Amino acid sequence: MTENEARTERLKELYPRMVEWRRYLHRHPELSFQEERTSAWIAGKLREMGCEVREGVGGHGVVAVIRGGQPGPNVALRADIDALAIQDEKTCDYASTVPGVMHACGHDAHTATMLGIASLYRSIAPSLKGERRLLFQPAEEICPGGAIRMIEEGVIDRIDAIYGVHLWTPLQYGTVATRSGPFMAATDEFTIRLTGKGGHGGLPHNAIDTVVAGAALVQALQTIVSRNVDPLSPAVVTIGSFQAGASGNVIAEQCVMKGTIRSFDERTRQLARKRFKEIVAAAPAVYGASAELEFREGYPALVNDDGEAGRFFRVAAGLFGEEAVKESDPVMAAEDFAYYVQRTKGCFMFVGAGNPECGAIYPHHHPRFDIDERAMLRAAELMTAMAENFVAESA
Repeated sequence: MTENEARTERLKELYPRMVEWRRYLHRHPELSFQEERTSAWIAGKLREMGCEVREGVGGHGVVAVIRGGQPGPNVALRADIDALAIQDEKTCDYASTVPGVMHACGHDAHTATMLGIASLYRSIAPSLKGERRLLFQPAEEICPGGAIRMIEEGVIDRIDAIYGVHLWTPLQYGTVATRSGPFMAATDEFTIRLTGKGGHGGLPHNAIDTVVAGAALVQALQTIVSRNVDPLSPAVVTIGSFQAGASGNVIAEQCVMKGTIRSFDERTRQLARKRFKEIVAAAPAVYGASAELEFREGYPALVNDDGEAGRFFRVAAGLFGEEAVKESDPVMAAEDFAYYVQRTKGCFMFVGAGNPECGAIYPHHHPRFDIDERAMLRAAELMTAMAENFVAESA
């Protein structure tokens, strides 16, 4: 039996516990920057396994360290642990018990997968070369995110490579994917507050209508992508929230708009920011309104190391067969795993978790989101195989 086969057999034995852990976490979600109970629960499980544990990293982060019995390179694996402010609409027995909060993106399964990996590595520690550092990261969903604080507290110091996965329902169970270079988008967030002059809906000439000014601003902001950005450079400007007024016969004095800008390269990102700020400063004034802008710099683009992406295609094909391994298109979703691969070589990968047969048909951040739980086993196989292949080739 090969080392890969032996690890797979052990992970198969651990899979029922992964399901149990994932369902517990799904019932008890916590929001970004509030993962206190989740963190304590993870640390407790790790200590039961005999892992060396560090708590309170970057807020509510947890780090497990498994030291091998032989010298060698150090590899980190990362999972995120936070949930979202969404009401769970599933009717299964593991639906969220916390009103208005649910794991709608798979972070519960990422955590359960990493706990399975911790148990595996702890059981084979004497045969390992180097160190395996398992990162349970808080606050991936909300900028500034948890990765940057964990990095500042040394979680990837002396780390030679890092790998992470996202269970991904747009991919069918059984498939895995990534790409070399830019993979997931850089993101910036904004809030715009327009102020006009309220008035009677029948007397618009005596008022300054922020609904009209806001609607015009939305249209003007769309020209950033259509008329300023190079058509060969992907970018998105989205207004996701537009709130103004409370009555049909009252002209709104205030309007608040929120949204995001996405891009893949820094030149496009800076151009979009510049034009965005210029338009917000100028367009509402045409209608007599004033604008206040709050602009928040978010995560950089996630750029996979070329060599580590190449490792993925070799290792995954060996594990699952070439037909199961896909090259992903770039994805406009953002991920603060980007900060890790800015500082050390690594690769972020998608593991297919969609399956109509078990109801895993809803997109991420949907109130009925669910996964094919067997994807956790594949994720554990993939991450450990990537780590051990790196170590073998570095020896």
